[in-house]
Amino acid sequence: MKQLQLNDLILQSLEHEIGGVQVYRTAVACAVNEDLKEEWSKYLAQTETHVEILTEVCHAFDLDPEQPLPSRDVVRTVGEGLVKAMQMARAAGNPEAAQLVACECVVLAETKDHLNWELLGKCARKLTGPRAKALKEAYETVEDQEDEHLYHTKGWCRELWIKSMGMAAVLPPPEEDHHVKTAIGAARAEQASAKSR
Repeated sequence: MKQLQLNDLILQSLEHEIGGVQVYRTAVACAVNEDLKEEWSKYLAQTETHVEILTEVCHAFDLDPEQPLPSRDVVRTVGEGLVKAMQMARAAGNPEAAQLVACECVVLAETKDHLNWELLGKCARKLTGPRAKALKEAYETVEDQEDEHLYHTKGWCRELWIKSMGMAAVLPPPEEDHHVKTAIGAARAEQASAKSR
């Protein structure tokens, strides 16, 4: 395994989680649906913990958690763009539309976040020693939460879009009732949503 590339992944993942805190703070402010606001508030708290966890991983790998890198600049810029998009939508004065934009921004952020953690998990399985232990523990702590963040928010996004077009939506989405944490589970929940219309 290329250690420099793994180090870069760890630092990018940390930067993404730091940006994720801002994404969730902004998304919570955009949420109109109380169930969604509550869910995103929970995800915000979890994301703040993910920042702490990845900071600990950095220490285990003898990395400076604040080390500047061009790749971190890119990750930061993407996160800032998502926050700006939500702020623009909110400023436009249509709360329902701003909530939809927030859903889309969270899905985009969580898609990258999910990938980061998937890759970190694969790396943890290839390493040995204390670094492997630190990375594996971090991955096992965060994995289910990241799955929930992505799949549940995708469900919210789908159903809120359906509602916005005047069709019957299932709110909260089936992903909530089924406690979805896998792609297969998300597909089944989406099918259940379609059948209930």
